[in-house]
Amino acid sequence: MSRLDESLVNRLPPFSRLKRSEIREILDLAGTQRLDVGETVFHEGQEADRFFLLLDGYIRVVRVTAEGEHVTLLHFGPGQLFGFAKALGRTTYPATAVAASESLALHWPMRLWPVFAERHDGFATETYATIGRRMGEMNDNTVAMATQQVEQRVAHAVLRLVNQTGRKTPEGIEIGFPVTRQDLSEMTGTTLHTVSRMLSAWEKDGIVESRRKHVTVRDPHRLVLVAEAIGRR
Repeated sequence: MSRLDESLVNRLPPFSRLKRSEIREILDLAGTQRLDVGETVFHEGQEADRFFLLLDGYIRVVRVTAEGEHVTLLHFGPGQLFGFAKALGRTTYPATAVAASESLALHWPMRLWPVFAERHDGFATETYATIGRRMGEMNDNTVAMATQQVEQRVAHAVLRLVNQTGRKTPEGIEIGFPVTRQDLSEMTGTTLHTVSRMLSAWEKDGIVESRRKHVTVRDPHRLVLVAEAIGRR
């Protein structure tokens, strides 16, 4: 990949407070990694030798339970740091990161994270802000698993993806990366059969459209009513 220009990243939170010369210094130390859909960036338990900044695309964060089941913890998009295990006091990655779409990331050796965090305020503040946001999202998901009915959980998961990555189309608001019914089942702790049944029912009601790994919400208001269990049997 050609030399990345500072102007392409200077508005991203880790760089927004830095001088152009500082950004250049950091970029010159970075490697680049292009990722195909479904390609693993790193595995849970793998030695954490690098940390990353996502420039384009979407990443899915997954953990495997003791029973061998895959649970999707969260998704995130461009401009976010990830894989910074050292900030969590770990030497291994706590979860698996998978490209949910074609993606492009910068990466640096993990030994540079404390150096960047000490020298460049943006790296430290954005890292801890990111940790806070993701912990909050995972806590919300845990509460949802414990307190919501399955239909509510699936509706909330679809709405969350739409809010994070949605793009307007003539048919409605489409989730911005390929998402399968299996993906939704792993996000919501339910079975593939249950998710398929719900999406089929919502399609008949004109609430969503699900085709070839692409989910479009045709009637967001009605899906919110489902998520909040308003007017449902």
